Parts: sequence; structure tokens; C-alpha cells
Amino acid sequence: MNCWEILGIDPTRDRAEIDRAYEQQKKFADGEELDRLHQAYREASGDQPQPASSEQVEAAQHRNSADPEKPETPATPDVELSAEDRQVVREVVIQVRALLNDSRRSADAGIWRAILTEPPADQSHLRAAIAQALEPQLRPMADNGSFPPPVKNFLGDWFGWHELAESARPAHEAESNERAGQSRTVDDMDDASQPPATNFWPAVIGWIVALGILAVFFDSIFGG
Repeated sequence: MNCWEILGIDPTRDRAEIDRAYEQQKKFADGEELDRLHQAYREASGDQPQPASSEQVEAAQHRNSADPEKPETPATPDVELSAEDRQVVREVVIQVRALLNDSRRSADAGIWRAILTEPPADQSHLRAAIAQALEPQLRPMADNGSFPPPVKNFLGDWFGWHELAESARPAHEAESNERAGQSRTVDDMDDASQPPATNFWPAVIGWIVALGILAVFFDSIFGG
């Protein structure tokens, strides 16, 4: 993918147009996508990249070093995203960030599922790109308890953040068990409030048998 495709414009020498495209794309870029955008801007504008400082080199080495305690994250897409794919990623990211501004709706796992699983965003390479863009914001929020267990569990499963999903399941199961226990308690109270049913048939049969015995007794006396 060349610099013009990354910037989303046709080849041009108009620096103002290049600047506008760069500023527009930068609003939705994070991580490696932002690095690629910077490089594309330098190539399109004709600016030569400056040598990296020692601090930048150390920071890059630190990012690339393996951290065994860091949870597994979705892999970067194997294929380069097209302009249409990048637009899908941007739209999903915008919807998620708008959702985060509504605490009531952001606590509903069904709304998260509706946004993230709607085609074509459910394709694996787009899902990985969306996860990469949202992880710096969503992971800390999930870790500090900003999301209820159902939302945390869904995000962990959908984006491949397995450690996040595993940590959410015990709380989710405890919540489900608590609701089930409350439901059983209400049912038990309802059963206890109902008076026990009385069965009159044994008494009726007993009276009939007694009357039959008396009839035979008096018949044997007076008839004899």
C-alpha cells in the first residue's frame, strides 16, 4: 500500500490537501496505524524522516520485547486493509467511543454485541484491526471494573483477550447463581403462603364404611 492509499487521497502536490488528509486520518489512528500514517505523510509531502533518537529506539525495543505476563491479544491482520476496510474500522471505533459516553447503555452486553458483530465488522481481519484500535482504551476500563461481568466476558471472548474473559466468568457465574437463589427464595415464599390442600375423601369413605357396619349390626339384631 502506497502513501496515497494510506492517506486516502489521489496523488497530488497540493500540500494543503495532504495536510487535510493527514489531520483527518490521524483522528482515528492508533499504534502501528498511526506510525504508518506518519510515514505516509512524510513521503507524500516530500519530507525526509528524521533519525530516531536513543529514547525512541529504546521505547520501540521495549514495545517489541516479549512480555510473558502480558495477555494474549489478536494478531495484526495478515492482509493490508483497503480504504473501505479502514472506513469500517473508523465507524466502529466511533460508535464504541460514543457508547462509552453513556454509562447505562455501555453496561448492556447486547448493545456491544450489536455494534461489534454487525457485518462486515465481524470479519477476522477487521475484528483484529478494531481490537488493536480499541485495546488501549477498553482494556484499562475492563481491568478497573468499569464494565459489568457480561460485557467484560463478551469483550474478552470476541477480541481474544482470554485472560480478561476468564477473570469475568467467576463474577458472572456468581451473579447468575445469586439471581437463581433469589428466584428460588421467592418461589418458596409463594409456596409457603398458600394453605395446604385438605383431602376429605378418607373421612368420607370412613363414614360410609361405619354406616355400612351399623346397618349390618342393626339388621342382624332386629331382623333376628
